[in-house]
Amino acid sequence: MAKYTPMMEQYLKIKAEYKDAFLFFRLGDFYEMFFDDAINASQELEITLTKRDSGQKEPIPMCGIPYHAAENYIKVLIEKGYKVAICEQVEDPKTAKGVVKREVIQLITPGTVMESTMLNEGENNYIASLSHFTDGSYVIVYNDLSTGENRIALISHGWDAVIHELYNQPIKEVVISSNLPQELQEQLKGRLNITLSYQDEVKFNAEYRSLCENLNDERLLKGFSRLLNYVQDTQKRSLDHLQKAEVIELNQYLSLDMYSKRNLELTETIIKKGKHGSLLWVLDKTVTAMGSRMLKKWLERPLLNKAIIEERLEIVEGFYHGFIERDTLREALKSVYDLERLAGRIAFGNVNARDLIQLKQSLEKIPQIKEVLIQFEQDQIKDLARELVFPKHLVELLDASLADEPPISIKEGAIIKDGYNEQLDNYRYASRNGKQWIAELERKEKQETKIKSLKIGYNRVFGYYIEVTKANLHLLPEGKYERKQTLTNAERYITPELKEKEELILEAEEKSVDLEYNLFIEIREQIKEHIPELQHLANAVSKIDVLQAFAAVSEANNYKRPNFVEEKVSIKNGRHPVIEQVMNDGAFVPNDVSLDEDKNILLITGPNMSGKSTYMRQLALTVIMGQIGCFVPCDEADLIIFDQIFTRIGAADDLVSGQSTFMVEMLEANHAIANATKKSLILLDEIGRGTSTYDGMALAQAIVEYIHNNIKAKTLFSTHYHELTALEETLSNLKNIHVRAEEYEGNVVFLHQIKEGAADESYGIHVAKLADLPESLIERARTILHQLESNDKPAPSTEKMESGQLSFFVEEKKTAKKQKLSASDEKVINDLKHLNLFEMTPLEAMNELYRLQKDVKK
Repeated sequence: MAKYTPMMEQYLKIKAEYKDAFLFFRLGDFYEMFFDDAINASQELEITLTKRDSGQKEPIPMCGIPYHAAENYIKVLIEKGYKVAICEQVEDPKTAKGVVKREVIQLITPGTVMESTMLNEGENNYIASLSHFTDGSYVIVYNDLSTGENRIALISHGWDAVIHELYNQPIKEVVISSNLPQELQEQLKGRLNITLSYQDEVKFNAEYRSLCENLNDERLLKGFSRLLNYVQDTQKRSLDHLQKAEVIELNQYLSLDMYSKRNLELTETIIKKGKHGSLLWVLDKTVTAMGSRMLKKWLERPLLNKAIIEERLEIVEGFYHGFIERDTLREALKSVYDLERLAGRIAFGNVNARDLIQLKQSLEKIPQIKEVLIQFEQDQIKDLARELVFPKHLVELLDASLADEPPISIKEGAIIKDGYNEQLDNYRYASRNGKQWIAELERKEKQETKIKSLKIGYNRVFGYYIEVTKANLHLLPEGKYERKQTLTNAERYITPELKEKEELILEAEEKSVDLEYNLFIEIREQIKEHIPELQHLANAVSKIDVLQAFAAVSEANNYKRPNFVEEKVSIKNGRHPVIEQVMNDGAFVPNDVSLDEDKNILLITGPNMSGKSTYMRQLALTVIMGQIGCFVPCDEADLIIFDQIFTRIGAADDLVSGQSTFMVEMLEANHAIANATKKSLILLDEIGRGTSTYDGMALAQAIVEYIHNNIKAKTLFSTHYHELTALEETLSNLKNIHVRAEEYEGNVVFLHQIKEGAADESYGIHVAKLADLPESLIERARTILHQLESNDKPAPSTEKMESGQLSFFVEEKKTAKKQKLSASDEKVINDLKHLNLFEMTPLEAMNELYRLQKDVKK
């Protein structure tokens, strides 16, 4: 069998080490791909698929991209979740013997992107590692390579907690051990839509000892080492900007499970998956990219520490009232570039001179920002000013060394200022003097030969030359000019004097460019030593930016500072922060909320579209805004510090997991019931609507009773089962409220006002009419409703419910009532009467009802 060519053998050997990545194999000015890589890349990148001789009988698939345009193609692949291995020539082709040596110099993955064009400036780009241990615990490590941030969380309460934690962070890739059970790997890919990578060899690297100083738990150290090993293996360079690992104490933050984050649309909307329409969209009045990222992190982890919350609120109040100074502060912050990612690129080695000019311009704004902060009265704001340490030495270095408007490339010169380096000035003098001498030579030659069209030019192949048109060749003196090149209409010549000067000029220019590059690397290395200072400064500026943004949005939207109390939640004229912005016409109807120890459950009734879900969501969003240190949308607010928020709002199938709407509903309800405490906030919307009427009503009542008797958490429970309103008589801590609606000339008018007591009807047929269902269908529905309402309504207590579904056909129902009950039916009714619902979980109640229903159908 014919062997592959030596070059193709080299390719196959390297590709074998990077089977899960596209291998960009450098050949001249192109990155080439072969075999399956070529076929797949041609489809994903929409580029031409060709063939190449490889030493085999048949040519192999091949495609390629220009190396100078590679960034855009890499971006496309990374956004689709692929990895790209960059394979470069690592020896000079002129001195190579045989095939030029090539190596992979970097593996770019979704979680290790560094190029600014591939990053969202307002969002961290996390890669995470997940390590599991024999005691059932897990360690999650987050790293943002672009900023150097490292954060670690230890999770001791099960796999579901791992999924919820990972879901709530913007991760693109998770590094795991290959022995993580396959079922769990599939869940990671299916539920989180991420790229999985593997790192089985985990060893401690002493080079990064300082990053691990606070990791006393061996599990944390092993988890952190897994991620560091992977990043080192893929990036193949020193990562001096990595920050000390911060341990996330999860019990110090309000817990939001994946359902709640999704349902509340904190950072993105459910349908469009975009920022617009989310709480983040409303609050993000930051003016720096790093401030925007910090705001998102705060929103994802609201605080439980009252002292820190009050400190933030005090700063926001200062900024709120000092609006003139705040405007000056905002203007200064607008000139601050992304210090975090600039520091990362300096350490990573892909920073250019323009980036360093941005760094200089940003640092020059620090004294002005400090001066503005000192003008405020609050001690907390003055403390912020003290955190801003101005690195004067770096500004002086950058100002003295770099040209004001350097090119993007660092290998073509024109990036270092005159006067910074004496040798560079000498080279430049020789180059400039030489060019001036050539201009003078051209003038002299024209004068001596009387040839006005004579010119001296330059190209990279032939160097400098004297060009004379063929019509003027007879005017040249004999013996002075040496022919160098013949053109169609002219001849090009060289003289000994010009040749000598050419050598001086080209040598000076070449040495000048090389020296500039080396000087730039030296400057970069000097700045690299101060990366911790820059990162500290970036963190301080980010915090200032977020807090001034809170003040700006609070003033613009008339938010008020909340008071934090021990037991009672009392909100006057509360509003939904997002909906009132979307409406943008001042028509949003505010409502009060009151929850205390005596009435900790509000049972909400009212028609669809009247605002029940909005009322529930706005309470949760108000709580979250308060616990991140922002003012809240209302006239007054007394809030308690909640430890967790659980929501079951909206209906959706989980197609990836193969779960129906009702199963999702039950899972979310169970998650809340299993994990909530007395200090939690539970929001449950329309529980039980995914099954038959009596099943759903029974489950809804059982859940309300369980929360009331066992958990005692602050709860909002909305329902269309009006029968449940009778629970106010038997559950002492439950209170009925409803959303007002009026019927006018046969149409329903939604007033969106919360009132005490139960709603009188659901107005479902009116809502159907608003949806333009056929009039004949609407009339038929009214007839059936009237017939149903003329019969006795079932009692609200679960004990009195009939074991069957509500029949849509009234006559069938009447007939069923006349039938004599069988012995088996009698048994079912007896079993149902003796169920102790207070001691059952909702899922246990559902299973028992299902068993009884099967018995009836036998």
